[in-house]
Amino acid sequence: MRSRVLVVGDVMTDVIVVPEGPIVKGSDRRATVRSRPGGSGANQAVWLGAMGANVVFAARVGAADKAMYENYFRGLGVVPVLAGDKEQPSGVLVTIVDPDGERSFLTDRGANLNLSPDDLPASLLDEIGMVVVSGYSFFAPGPRAAVQGLLAEARARGIAVAVDPASVGFLVEVGPAQFLGWTEGADWIFANESEAEALTGVAGYEAQMRALGGRFANVVIKRGRLGAALGGSDGVRVLQPAPVVTVVDSTGAGDAFAAGFIAALLAGEDETAALATGIAAGAKAVQSIGGQPA
Repeated sequence: MRSRVLVVGDVMTDVIVVPEGPIVKGSDRRATVRSRPGGSGANQAVWLGAMGANVVFAARVGAADKAMYENYFRGLGVVPVLAGDKEQPSGVLVTIVDPDGERSFLTDRGANLNLSPDDLPASLLDEIGMVVVSGYSFFAPGPRAAVQGLLAEARARGIAVAVDPASVGFLVEVGPAQFLGWTEGADWIFANESEAEALTGVAGYEAQMRALGGRFANVVIKRGRLGAALGGSDGVRVLQPAPVVTVVDSTGAGDAFAAGFIAALLAGEDETAALATGIAAGAKAVQSIGGQPA
C-alpha cells in the first residue's frame, strides 16, 4: 500500500467554552473561552502530519481565509488542497465542555457546505494509498455528491477507503440506513460506541462489530476511556484498553485516534500495533484543550 493519505473533510474554527459550573439560564457563569483550529477532517490531517505521515488535505474555506489556512496546514506538515468560497465564510463550531469533559456542539458549517466535485478532481488520488472521509461530508447533498464521486474513483483504482461517521446527532438526523447506503463497502469504518449503536440498532461493541462487519471490510470501535476494539463480521480480532489520564477536553480525541491508527497502518505496522498507536493518540488529545495537537 502506498503510504500517502488523502483526507477530505471540514475546516472549522472551534470556539471552546468550559464553564465553571452549570450554565445559568438568563444570567452569568464564569468560563474559559478559547478559539482553536478544528474540523474533523482538519483535525485528522494535522494529527497525521504530527505523526510524520505523508498527508494531503482537501476541503473548502471562505475565500478570505484561504491563504491563511494554506500557510497554517503547510506549517504542520500537511499538503493543503483548499477551495476558496466567495459566498460563505469558513465554518465555526461552538463547543461547550461539561466538567466531566463531555461536549455539546453548535455548528455553522459555512463554506464546507459548498464542497463540490470540482474541488475533488480525480488527480487528487495520484500516489494515494488511502482516502479518509469525515462523516460530515455526507450530511449535506453537495459535499455528499462530491465525496461519492471521489470514492467511486478511489475504488476503481483499488485505493483503500476509510470513513469516520463523526456525529451521532447528524447520523440520526439523516437516518442510519441512508448513511450506510452512502458508505457501505468502505475498507475501514471508525465509529465510537454511540455512532455504532445508531448505525446498527444494537448495544455492546461485540454485537456492533459483527453488524458493521457485514457492511465494511474492517471495523474499529472507539470506546473512549475503555480503549478500542477492531474486527469485522467474525467479531473482535483485537481489543485493547486505554491508559488512565486526566480528561481536560475530549474534542478531537476520535480524530486523533483515527490518525494514529492510520499513520501506523500506512507505516507497515500490524493491526495490534496500529490500534495501540491510535489509543495513545486519543489519550494524548484529551489532555489539552482543542482538537489538534497542542
